[in-house]
Amino acid sequence: AAPWSKTLAIPMAGGCSGATAWALTFPMDCVRAGVQGQPISASPGILKKQGALETLKHLLRSKGLMGLYAGVSPSIARAFLVSGSRFSAYEGALWLCRWSGLTSSSKGGRYEE
Repeated sequence: AAPWSKTLAIPMAGGCSGATAWALTFPMDCVRAGVQGQPISASPGILKKQGALETLKHLLRSKGLMGLYAGVSPSIARAFLVSGSRFSAYEGALWLCRWSGLTSSSKGGRYEE
């Protein structure tokens, strides 16, 4: 295997997991935004707010299934970058802990049980 393949494995795994998570949950985020974006009436009873199911039905009727994925590309790109860097930071911190002997699984470290 190429020497860079191990270096890229962690951020790629993190990026792919973050992008997959956003791709699967983005429709729920669209419904949430639709519920939160409803106007609030000054006097109660004049304007009835829709719940999540009504908002979902309205989105599907007005925009179709692809309406639930409107604007997904920037979110997936952001999730890929954020999750990839988060996985890398975690693995880097774990390596530093093992290297410094702060964990029991360190090889040749200074930590004694």
